Amino acid sequence: MSSFAGVSVVEDGGLCDSTVAFINTSSECGYHLLVVENYSRTNKSRPTSESVTSREFGVGGHCWLIKCFPNGKSTDCADFVSLDVVLDDDDDGKTPVKAKFTFSFIDQVEMQNPLYVGQAETCSFPSKGSSWGYDRFVRKDAVERSMNLEADCFTIRCDIMVCNTEDDDAAGHGNGVRLPDICHHFNNLLQTKVGADVTFEVSGETFPAHRCVLAARSKVFMAQLFGPMKDTSTIIHIKDMKAEVFRSLLSFIYTDSFPGMEMDDMEDDETEVDEMRLQWLQDLLVAADRYDLQRLKFICEMQLSENIQVSSVASTLVLAEQHHCSGLKEACFKFIQAQSPSCLQTLMASHGWQHILATYPLVLNELIAKLIALNQK
Repeated sequence: MSSFAGVSVVEDGGLCDSTVAFINTSSECGYHLLVVENYSRTNKSRPTSESVTSREFGVGGHCWLIKCFPNGKSTDCADFVSLDVVLDDDDDGKTPVKAKFTFSFIDQVEMQNPLYVGQAETCSFPSKGSSWGYDRFVRKDAVERSMNLEADCFTIRCDIMVCNTEDDDAAGHGNGVRLPDICHHFNNLLQTKVGADVTFEVSGETFPAHRCVLAARSKVFMAQLFGPMKDTSTIIHIKDMKAEVFRSLLSFIYTDSFPGMEMDDMEDDETEVDEMRLQWLQDLLVAADRYDLQRLKFICEMQLSENIQVSSVASTLVLAEQHHCSGLKEACFKFIQAQSPSCLQTLMASHGWQHILATYPLVLNELIAKLIALNQK
C-alpha cells in the first residue's frame, strides 16, 4: 500500500500557510496531493514555462517536489498542462536515486494501485533538481470540460515508488532491468522447454509448457489440467486466440512481468504500430480474463486507459463492458465527455459507435446520465 505523504494547496500561485509543513513517509511507495484552487486565475497568471510548486515531501528516504505548469512547460506543449516530479535532496555524492512515478487526478483510483505504479518506467534522478514528468499530461480544454475540475479546483495525485535494488524494479520488464533470479530461471525453463509435459496448438503454432507452472498461476489451467474434467490430450488446441497473444500470456505466467509486443523489423509506420499495439492489448486483456490472470488483466486495462483515442474509444468501451472492466469503462466515459463537438460527431458516425447503439444500449444510457450530471454542475 502507498503511504500518505501530505498535501499541498496552491491558491493564486502560492502555497497556503496551512500546507507548508514537511511530511515524510519512510515507505518506499508513497503519494502526495497537489490541490490547485482558483484554477482560472492561476491559469491566467502563469504564462507558458512557469509553474506552481508543491511543498517538499518525503518518500523512500528522499525529498521531492511536484511542479505543475498550467500553460505547458514549453511553447511546444502550450495547449497542455505539464507535470514534473523533482528530486529535492541535498547534493551529497550518493548514487542516483531510481524511482517510478505516476500522476493522476484524485478520482482516477484505478491508476493509483501500486501494481500500476510498478509498471511505470524507472527513472534516474542523479542530483538535486533532477526531474522527470509529462509535458502533455492533459489538454487544457479537456480539463476545463471534465468532471475533474470542480468549483474551479482540481487535485493531482503523484505516486512515487523508490527502487533501491534491482529486485525492487523487477516489474520494469523492457527497461533494461534484469529479472529476479526465480523469474529468470522460470523464463529459461519456458525458452528451453526442458521437462515440458503439455503442448498447446494456437493458430497453427505449438507451445510446449509445464502443467504445474500453468496450474499454479491460473485457476482455469488448474481445472483444465488437473481437475475432474482434465484434458489428457497430448496436444491441447486453443481456439479464438492469436499465437503472439498466447506467447505473451505464457511469458507473463512464467516471469510475472508484462511482456513486450512482438515487432516486425519492417513495421516503422507510427500509426500502424499504434493500431497494432491497441489490438494486441485488447486481445491480451481478453486472454487474461479467459484464464483468470487478474494482474495481467489489470495491467492491460491500465495501459488501454492511457491510450484512448477517438478512433479506438468505441471498441475499447465495448471491451470494457464485455469483460467487466469498470475502471476502463470509466476512462472511456471521461474521454468522451472531454471531446469537442466535431470529435463527437466523428465518433458517433463510426461503425464502432453504431455497434454500441445496437448491442449495448445500457452503456449509452450510462453515458447520457453522466453528461446530464456534468451539465448540471
